[in-house]
Amino acid sequence: MTPSPPQPRDGTRGDLFDPQCPTRRLLDRIGTKWMSMAVKVLAEASPEEVRFAELQRRMPGVSQKMLSVTLQGMTRDGLVGRRVEPTVPPRVYYRLTPLGLSLEGPLAMVRAWAEEHMAEVDRANARGRELADDD
Repeated sequence: MTPSPPQPRDGTRGDLFDPQCPTRRLLDRIGTKWMSMAVKVLAEASPEEVRFAELQRRMPGVSQKMLSVTLQGMTRDGLVGRRVEPTVPPRVYYRLTPLGLSLEGPLAMVRAWAEEHMAEVDRANARGRELADDD
């Protein structure tokens, strides 16, 4: 089986199994816990905007730097809209774009699956550690 050529950027569908396809990079980005949390918080607020500080407050454990990097990537990918009020200090607001809102359903299913099956995964990991200790 020969690999397919890289996908053009003209709106055609990507191919996850093509090592050159940008779909892989996109999945790396949308598969992070911070992306999933940010999409959830912004989707719950939609169509309203959420300030940066409020996002950080509603995402326990996220650092200011990590949230900033996550939101920059989401903005670059067209998932989030950003608005800055020219105050001192500036007030920065975020909202999901229609593309970002379309991601909430699939991510909600993944979050629900993870929450439902986490105990099973933990047990499997514990068994794996026990087997490794026996070697």
